[in-house]
Amino acid sequence: MNSETRTVASPFAFDTLRELRTDGYNVLVDLTAVDYSLYGKCRGRMGWEGNFPANAPEPKPHRFEVVYRLACIDPATGLESLPRLTVRAPYDDGSVLLSVRSVWPNADWLEREVWDMFGIRFEDRPEIKRLLLYEEFVGHPLRKDYPVKKRQPLIGPKSGELPDSPSFNAVRQEIPFE
Repeated sequence: MNSETRTVASPFAFDTLRELRTDGYNVLVDLTAVDYSLYGKCRGRMGWEGNFPANAPEPKPHRFEVVYRLACIDPATGLESLPRLTVRAPYDDGSVLLSVRSVWPNADWLEREVWDMFGIRFEDRPEIKRLLLYEEFVGHPLRKDYPVKKRQPLIGPKSGELPDSPSFNAVRQEIPFE
């Protein structure tokens, strides 16, 4: 399958993505992020600089990229009628990035995951909630500056009740040991 990649400044990402939706890209396949804070910056610290080729990557001027993967699927045939498209939006803390959940409703959960794992805020979603981690979790574990050995307390519901609560992180013994 052919694919194409475009890079769009984050303030213009929403308008570009909305135009792509009207141009036929009717499926948001994925929305994720990449933290480039250490990209191309580890040469002198690792002790194996000779292993880097001359064309090794240079550091990126921005910390993150929010990546949107789009597909154009014909509803009648179920086949893709245009090459897949990847749209990259460079992002730094303080950049403006708007939510695309009004364009593709499945973006709701994907944006929550990006917020949860990377701490990337969508300007028009100030009350965004975590998707994979519990609300009391401190930090965003897929950021490169998240401490590898950081321990978070395991918690249960605020009420203190734990049986049958799917949010409680506990291993229950269903079958007693003999």
